[in-house]
Amino acid sequence: MTGKNSIKFMQGNAAIAEGALAAGASFFAGYPITPSSEVAEISSMRLPGVGGIYVQMEDEMGSIAAVIGASVAGKKSYTATSGPGFSLMQENLGMAVMAEVPCVIINVQRSGPSTGLATKPAQGDVMQSRWGTHGDHGIIVISPSSVQDCYDLIIRAFNLAEKYRTPVVLLADEIVGHMREKVVLKEPGDGQLIERRRPDCHPNDYKPFGLDGGNAAPLAAYGSQYVFRVSGSTHDERGFASSKPDNADKYIRHYTDKIEKNKDDIIITREYNLSDAEYIIITFGCTTRSALEAMSRARSRGRKVGVLELVTLWPFADAQVSKACQRANAVIVPEMNLGQVIREVQRVARKDIPIAGVNKVNSQAITPIEILDRIEEVARCL
Repeated sequence: MTGKNSIKFMQGNAAIAEGALAAGASFFAGYPITPSSEVAEISSMRLPGVGGIYVQMEDEMGSIAAVIGASVAGKKSYTATSGPGFSLMQENLGMAVMAEVPCVIINVQRSGPSTGLATKPAQGDVMQSRWGTHGDHGIIVISPSSVQDCYDLIIRAFNLAEKYRTPVVLLADEIVGHMREKVVLKEPGDGQLIERRRPDCHPNDYKPFGLDGGNAAPLAAYGSQYVFRVSGSTHDERGFASSKPDNADKYIRHYTDKIEKNKDDIIITREYNLSDAEYIIITFGCTTRSALEAMSRARSRGRKVGVLELVTLWPFADAQVSKACQRANAVIVPEMNLGQVIREVQRVARKDIPIAGVNKVNSQAITPIEILDRIEEVARCL
């Protein structure tokens, strides 16, 4: 970046890489995979120039393991992948949850399952991002809908990871990752970057997994003054394995509670023309762009349509979705899958209003016309 603010015409994946550096990230380990490879490529060129490290790993399992190790050693660390690679990362993602290791995983979604259509877009990893790793746990997942979002939200992802000692997933998609548009690269100012809390106690007194009023404990840089146990097994406050039922209960609840009890700090939604809306479109990621155009066209025809964009997918915005649906005649949920977010909307919305999906899995973007047609179809049935 040149100066405090720099205006660029840039690809989404490039903005992600630049945003990671702006957030203070200094370690990337990854394995190239379409459609996220530009994040790795740009990171490989940019990180050494700012004193950081880029490591090309042998696979995605090794990538997330290296990211966890670098983070425990004190570095803000990240990786980038797509669906098949994200699947391979799930076991070590659980390790990061259990060991409360801050890191950022970028998943630029593509069509699946398996290899699928490697260069084509989809939004089928929503539930995997929440429940992909086993066991009860909380997770933070953020979804960009523009190139500006790619830059801004990756910085936010690092801030949340550091603050809550947790892995954070930036769940992009091929359309947003590969589109190009104007972006303002805003260099974070004083106080805009969150750094993990460091212990100030004597190393012998350090409790790497102590619970400070429900918050995550300070995290030392391993190998400096502090040498401590980091384990995927259930452990006590010092990292020693513990099979006591009350200890297991305490920590498993903690991994969820530290996220759920701070939803007001974590969740971002964006509202467009909701105050008088009779039809609400609830959307995320690339489909937000079509939803906004559909809203504009509908209003030009006298149909009162509003949009609620879910920038934070997990934890789910229960309160915001419920409020948006209170006065609606119907809710439309467009998503490039067979229906994942819609089930969460149905869970929290009023039970007496129709909630209809616009679902597409042919590797083509959902268009504004398809959303408008669904609104008209639902309206005729009311």
